[in-house]
This record gives sequence, C-alpha cells and structure tokens, in this order.
Amino acid sequence: MPWSGAVKMIEGERIYECRRCKHRFKVYPEVETRNSIPKPIFCPSQRSQICESTSFQLVEDNKICHDYQEIKIQESTQVLGIGAIPRSVPVILKDDLVDMVKAGDDVIVTGILTAKWSTDLKDVRCDLDPVLIANHVRRMNELKSEIDIPDDAVLKFKQFWTEFKDTPLKGRNAILQGICPQVFGLFTVKLAVALTLIGGVQHVDASGTKVRGESHLLLVGDPGTGKSQFLKFAAKLSNRSVITTGLGSTSAGLTVTAVKDGGEWMLEAGALVLADGGLCCIDEFDSMREHDRATIHEAMEQQTISVAKAGLVTTLSTRTIVFGATNPKGHYDPEQPLSVNTTLSGPLLSRFDIVLVLLDTKNPDWDAVVSSHILAEAETKNHNYEENLGTIWPISMLRRYIQFVKRCFRPVLTKEAEKVISSYYQLQRRSATQNAARTTVRMLESLIRLAQAHARLMFRNEVTRLDAITAILCIESSMTTSAIVDSMGNALHSNFAENPDQEYAKQERLILERLHLLDEFAQVISTGGSIC
Repeated sequence: MPWSGAVKMIEGERIYECRRCKHRFKVYPEVETRNSIPKPIFCPSQRSQICESTSFQLVEDNKICHDYQEIKIQESTQVLGIGAIPRSVPVILKDDLVDMVKAGDDVIVTGILTAKWSTDLKDVRCDLDPVLIANHVRRMNELKSEIDIPDDAVLKFKQFWTEFKDTPLKGRNAILQGICPQVFGLFTVKLAVALTLIGGVQHVDASGTKVRGESHLLLVGDPGTGKSQFLKFAAKLSNRSVITTGLGSTSAGLTVTAVKDGGEWMLEAGALVLADGGLCCIDEFDSMREHDRATIHEAMEQQTISVAKAGLVTTLSTRTIVFGATNPKGHYDPEQPLSVNTTLSGPLLSRFDIVLVLLDTKNPDWDAVVSSHILAEAETKNHNYEENLGTIWPISMLRRYIQFVKRCFRPVLTKEAEKVISSYYQLQRRSATQNAARTTVRMLESLIRLAQAHARLMFRNEVTRLDAITAILCIESSMTTSAIVDSMGNALHSNFAENPDQEYAKQERLILERLHLLDEFAQVISTGGSIC
C-alpha cells in the first residue's frame, strides 16, 4: 500500500420532508460526485395519488456522520514482470475500517468497485476514476514472509543433515553452491549472502529496547566482479524484495515522502518501507548523494523511520535487510581504511555487519579457471537441476530452506562461543587504529548475529565454537587493515575447499592462537568436544 490519507468525517445521510404531503425520506451521499448529497428533485412517496411536489425542507433533528479515510493500494512488485509499472486504485474506508492500515502494509481488500467523477476544472474534461468501497480489510504483514513448506521438504532437510553428520561443513558448502551458481567460486561472498538472508535472533531486553536480528551486507568491488549478480539472486531468494539503484534513489524514494493529493497531505512509502520484513537491494551505492545516504541511518539500526513532514508526524516500520553494492573510489588502496576507499561515512559503515572487498588483481591462474567455467556454462544450454540436495540446490529448495530455518530455530550462545567472540572483539578494539569506524560495539552485535545465522544454516539451535569462528572469518574479510588472519584479504579469489572440514581445523587453530585461547581449547579440539 503506497499511501494512506487523513481520517475525516463525512455526513452519512440527510432527512428531507415534502412540504406538500409531509412525507419524510432519507438521501445518501453519492460516491460518484465525491460524497456530496444531492438535493432531491421529486417526492418518492408511494401513496395511491402521486405527489408531484418539488419543494422540500431539510430536517435538522438528527445528523449522522461516519469516519472516512481514503487509501491507495498498489500491486506488489513481486507479481509484476520486468518493465511493468505497478497499477494502483484508491480505496474508501468507513467506520470501523478506518485507521486499520498504514503506508507500507500488505493488505487484502474486499469491496465494491464503483466510479467517481474527477474534480471539476474549467476547460478540463471530466473523467470517471475507478474506486473501491471496502467491506473488509485484512493486513498481511505477519504472513508476508511465510511460504508453504511441505512436510516432504522438511524431511529432505533432515535426511540431508543426517548424511552429512560427520562432515557438516561439506554439507554447508553444498547448500552455498546453490547461491548464484553462474558465478564461479567466491565462497566468502556466497557464505555472507546466506548468513545475511538468514539473519540472527532479535533480542528484547528488560527495558523493552530491541536489538535487531537482521544483518546488512555491503559489497565493495571493482567493475565486473559479480556484485549485481548477487544482488539480483538475493532478491529472488527473498519473498519480499525491492531493488533500486543509488543514482535513481532520493531520500524520499528510499524512506517516505509527503505528497499532496486533492488538497490534503498524504504519506507515500519509499523502498525501505515497502521492503519491511524482506530485503532492500541498493546497487551503485556510491552514486547516492551524501544527504540521501544519511537518511537510511535510522532505518538500518533502529528499524524505524521517523517522519515529520507537512504536519504529518509518525513512525513507520522498516524491519528490512539492506544489501548494498558499490565501486571503490578510484584505485583501491589496501593501506587506507574503508571509509577513505569508499567515501562512505564511518557511522554508515559501522551499520553493515559484513563489508566484503572484491579486488580484481589480474591473477593469471584465477583468470584461466574462471574463463573455462564461463565457457562451460555457455556450452550447456539447459540446466536441469534435479532434486538431489547432495549437489547444487535448486532455487525453490533454497528459498524454502532459508524460510524454514528462520522460522524454526532460535539459537542461543554456548559458553565457548561467547569466549571466542569476546576475545576477538577485545583484540580488535585494541588494534583498531585505522579501522575505527568498523570496530564499535556494533561489531560485537554483528558477530553474535552472524554466529546465530550460521547456527541456523547448520540446522542447529545452539551457537558453537564453529559458528563463532566462521562469523570471525566473515568479519575478517572486511578487515583489510587490521586482519588477524593474513590469508583472508581478497574475497574475490576465495574458492570452495575440497575438504572444508580439514581447512576449517587449520583456520580454527590459527585464530585461537592469535586470540591466546589455543591452550584453553587444546584438549577440547583434540577430542572434538565442547567445554561446558
């Protein structure tokens, strides 16, 4: 629903009395003439002798008024084809239906379709505009993220994890290979996309303060590194998504704007409000004006948009994931912090849970592998992916899996995961001289969210040491100036390991050693268990 008007009162009926036969009758407002009540032209008396009086007087004893509101509903962008402009129709709400919905809500309206005359203007043709008089309005906000997950699909998920019980990371990589399969490699990016779409668990403390569960992702990369491909694919995986570009997005188009319609001000929802409960993809993030970028600060962290425009003061909900893509400013300098390379402000960068840097370093070996993959894709005309979850997952199963784990799992942190995350955060706070914009308290919250998302991805209800270290590896990919793992520099050349469980064991030992936790976890690692 793009906008909703102010609540007004209209006269519901008038009682007239015939001066000749004293017959009283009611006259109701006409929608066709914008709710004006016409003066009667003949007496409707049904007596044996027809009364031909044309003189009536208004009875002022009782006046009945109704609550009245006009809203405009618009087609959902998910059901439209490419290039189609969403159509809209005004809806009239009366009495108990008034003020049930606000801009940005998903609604199903049942009513009577009629027409009304457009405003009378001199030398302008008067047209009939369609309008819907609502009988019932149903808000779909709670149901908009729900998709049908049959029992046999849930059984397949459980069987899949039973097969990969001994090598869980190999099973995880089988899922990740289904994300943007046309792009070769880029393991770190595919993992980051999966964790962002799944997200963490929203936390509400005793005072009622909410800590968001949605993660935000920013891809910073040279041209031709597949950023837009990931944006488009992520939009397909999400049930509710809005794609926009930075150059064509103003602050009003992203958040909310006040429009004047028929002499009164109304709020019109922007991309972030329309994507509430889903995903908002912003391509060419760097081409947005500085003022427009600043407007999304509140939407990303507090997940609300406070509006005070044209006398309309309200707060709209924006529980959305922001997925951005941007080019670096000129040649990317690894010695400089991200805020210098991207021209994005520190407060905005700190709101992104993961910032991945994709640098085209012209590696001959990598170019040879990628070119052979693209040529092989061109030769294979038809991709008939079977429902075999051991290979590449089809997009329909990926969507169901992401929705299922978001709905059914609420992971909690174990003691060892807390210790690993806490130690890494303290180390980054001590060593962050150049990258101070990223090492705020928000980084600690990001680590918790990513660890919870990885636990959900791994089909678990508890966050283990494995999830905490995977979250650290994701954060490390964006720590180009203060990384504690040297090999995590360029996410573009990250490929899927042949034996991911063995590869993880090496990375785990390296990280625990840098965090000075290796001695504490040495016995646990050797036995493959966990500490209490």
